[in-house]
Amino acid sequence: MNAETNLDLLIHDSNLSAELINIAEKVRSNQRISFDEGVLLYEKAELGYLGVLANHIREKRHGDKTYFNRNFHIEPTNLCIYDCKFCSYSVLIKERSEGWEYTMAEMLDIVKKYDGQPVTEVHLVGGVLPQYDLKFYSELFTAIHKHRPELHVKALTPVEYHYIFKKAKIDYATGMKLMKEAGLDSIPGGGAEIFAPEIREIIAKDKCTGEQWLQIHEEWHKLGMRSNATMLYGHIEEFKHRVDHLEQLRALQDKTGGFQTFIPLKFRNQDNQMSHVPEVSVVEDLRNYAISRIYLDNFEHIKAYWAMISRSTAQLSLNFGVDDIDGTLDDTTKIYSMAGAEEQHPAMSTQELVELIKQIGRHPMERDTLYNVITDYNDFQFPVEEKPKYYQLPVIN
Repeated sequence: MNAETNLDLLIHDSNLSAELINIAEKVRSNQRISFDEGVLLYEKAELGYLGVLANHIREKRHGDKTYFNRNFHIEPTNLCIYDCKFCSYSVLIKERSEGWEYTMAEMLDIVKKYDGQPVTEVHLVGGVLPQYDLKFYSELFTAIHKHRPELHVKALTPVEYHYIFKKAKIDYATGMKLMKEAGLDSIPGGGAEIFAPEIREIIAKDKCTGEQWLQIHEEWHKLGMRSNATMLYGHIEEFKHRVDHLEQLRALQDKTGGFQTFIPLKFRNQDNQMSHVPEVSVVEDLRNYAISRIYLDNFEHIKAYWAMISRSTAQLSLNFGVDDIDGTLDDTTKIYSMAGAEEQHPAMSTQELVELIKQIGRHPMERDTLYNVITDYNDFQFPVEEKPKYYQLPVIN
């Protein structure tokens, strides 16, 4: 049965409450659900119900198409002036001997390592340190583009920009304009965590507020540029905090239209100050993807980071509203592995990503950062690797 048929059957299910049937009817008629309905989905909706609604939206927008890109990360440092309780990645400056700090030359060497390879994006994000200032990143972005003009620079979160602009004594609008002029192409979604001040105060009180995070993205969107958004879920937040977070993203998207993709990020509890907080189940992961797809009716894409949730869960997510599973990574990120993700050395070849998507009957599409299609892999045949030839040696008795 197709997604539309499944939704029709669901709407006529006599076992469903009137509230849930009403939400399903709204989804069918492209009506927006309310804040209270979002909370209701978290509190009362079962996984199967959510999957039907989210998959209906996903297939109406994208059919079976599932996107990925060829990318690599640069993480300038794992040292940081901030002390986020959920972070397994960063090390406070006083513990400097346990961290790394790349120079600009070392970062450019990482870029050069991919010369001749068909990567389309460098994703650059890391800890916050004084020496990584406005001048440093302006020169770095310019140098990357000078070396490889076609490589898309997706770099730094509002947490980093807030610190950089404050140190430079400039406002957000001026700062984002300077970053664009230096060669920044888009902004990743990190640093959003949970916008609710009462939760943010506990888990990440030192860094920019949720309001400041949104303001920086808004200034970037005003320049006609695109960005992503995230939410860190599954720790001490309540369902109402998740919906409030989604509501604020939806409101800014109504205003600017500058967000491309929403990426729910699962809290992982290894080696951080919140190790006592249990991780949520895979079922809750899938419920969260589905509700995100239903609530964010003005976001084109929902992404699952396969490196964070495992390859198998990423496959499952493609039936719960997700249409993008990120990129090849090439083992260039430690953010997820250091927090206890299943993938300790996250890297997949293009062929592995394509096969992962095809295994569950979806249509693999390689995209660039802005979702321009590079290669349709649905009927693509990868060259068969030649098997080594072995020769029988004579036997001497």
